[in-house]
Amino acid sequence: MMPGALERAVALRPGIRGNPQIGTVLQVLVRDNNIEQALKVLKKRMQREGIFREMKQRKAYEKPSERRVREAAEAVRRTRKAARKKAQREGLIAAPKRTLKPRPGAAPAPR
Repeated sequence: MMPGALERAVALRPGIRGNPQIGTVLQVLVRDNNIEQALKVLKKRMQREGIFREMKQRKAYEKPSERRVREAAEAVRRTRKAARKKAQREGLIAAPKRTLKPRPGAAPAPR
């Protein structure tokens, strides 16, 4: 890497009660000055962590009653998803069909 080149992109995730000093740090290494690839990786990690969803929620004030309703709905969704995954692992329900993506440059599969 060249001297003075950008070494990493960092985004702070708000921690306890929105305090950015207590948040976790997302760190992405930039290889060969490839900023576009590093930004792509950073955005993917931020998406996975739920930072974009949190930013959207914080745009406007959310009443405590609305917050309780939203959090209860999220808990129900998480519980149902966990139960569905467990049932799939135990073979009680069929797992969704997996589609194989063709590799770039590979010959098309025979029909």
